Amino acid sequence: MTEFSLQTFQNEYLPEGSREVNAIVTVTATGAADGSAGTGGGSSEIIMIDCSSSMNYPRDKIEAAKRATLAAIDVLRDGVHFAVISGTDLAEPVYPRSGQLVELTPRTRAAARAAVHQLVARGGTAIGRWLALANQLFAARPDDIRHGLLLTDGKNEHEQPHELDATLAACHGVFTCDCRGVGTDWQVAELRKISTALLGSVEIVAEPAGLEADFRAITTAAMSKAVGNVALRIWTPKGAEPRFLKQVAPTVLDLTGRRTVPDPDKPLVGEYPTGSWGEESRDYHLCVDVRPGQVGDEMLAARVSLVGPDGTVLGQGLVRGVWTDDTALSTRINKEVAHYSGQAELADAIQQGLEARRTGDVETATSKLGRAVQLAAQSGHGETARLLAKVVDVVDERSGTVRLRSGVAAVDEMTLDTRSTRTARVRET
Repeated sequence: MTEFSLQTFQNEYLPEGSREVNAIVTVTATGAADGSAGTGGGSSEIIMIDCSSSMNYPRDKIEAAKRATLAAIDVLRDGVHFAVISGTDLAEPVYPRSGQLVELTPRTRAAARAAVHQLVARGGTAIGRWLALANQLFAARPDDIRHGLLLTDGKNEHEQPHELDATLAACHGVFTCDCRGVGTDWQVAELRKISTALLGSVEIVAEPAGLEADFRAITTAAMSKAVGNVALRIWTPKGAEPRFLKQVAPTVLDLTGRRTVPDPDKPLVGEYPTGSWGEESRDYHLCVDVRPGQVGDEMLAARVSLVGPDGTVLGQGLVRGVWTDDTALSTRINKEVAHYSGQAELADAIQQGLEARRTGDVETATSKLGRAVQLAAQSGHGETARLLAKVVDVVDERSGTVRLRSGVAAVDEMTLDTRSTRTARVRET
């Protein structure tokens, strides 16, 4: 039985006239280590494999993708409903050929493995069509925890951006999807767009040989999910409204634009999807704009509830605002808010710096990547600091003084980009 807890961290004291209230919301799920208790009921998985002609170069790429898919199938529990899709400029069901999900049994597992062995690389790349077919297949299992795994080695060249956008809009709330790019000929921004829309992750697998372990890890994590379609419900009083809500750990994911109003008669209540949960903990940064208060005023700025798929409230916390003329109170920085504000800025600085570098804007690239070095050092984010050091020469990390390096390998730049949204948790003091 999965149990949830919700905690809020903030400095509720505000200077007179201030209208911004910030809080970190920590949600923790326990008791879900083995997903659906080993039965596999209530879970669906679709693996989408790029089978475009570029997967033949080098030849071991398509062979590695097939081995990785077999590894993922082996990790799936009996009872899970699953399918494998071959993606080119079309989307074709590899297994089952019937165009529907099938329950995993020893027989269907063996049949799926045999079908994967027959995969060949040919044709182009239209990722939206792969996702559209997955969406169609998942529709038959509305009550399942639905997860997709998508692999590509190239750009989405055989459909227009607006077509992909329309597909992503149709997939919202239906399934989550983790995206992987193998090699360096794909676009990080493109896969990040997909993974963000579908509440998943994006990573680079630089060498085809790394796919098998990565697929096994992703599928194992998917099988650990025990509760799907969990949402954060945020009530704000009249005259106040959420400015943003971002997941800030373990990765940065902006949920602001995902707000929905379930009941039109209650416009002050909005919900934000958080996807599926196993045994894990995540942090969210909530910022609320309120009416400016006078010294001595107090208000409830937000009520935050965690809501299950059946509408049950799983946890709740309050966000307050108290206006004071005591500067010692109002200028005290809550460590959780300060830390994650810096982590979000770190992700933005890396992405903006790399984009400026790609377009030849040396001044902006140096400034942004220098700021990233400084923030990584301040927050103790050692992994990010090491990745940055492959893109810039660090002169002084405390001041963020750097020089752009020439001849940076594409794999180093793309690794830094994909991992820019990973965050370090608040250090205990």
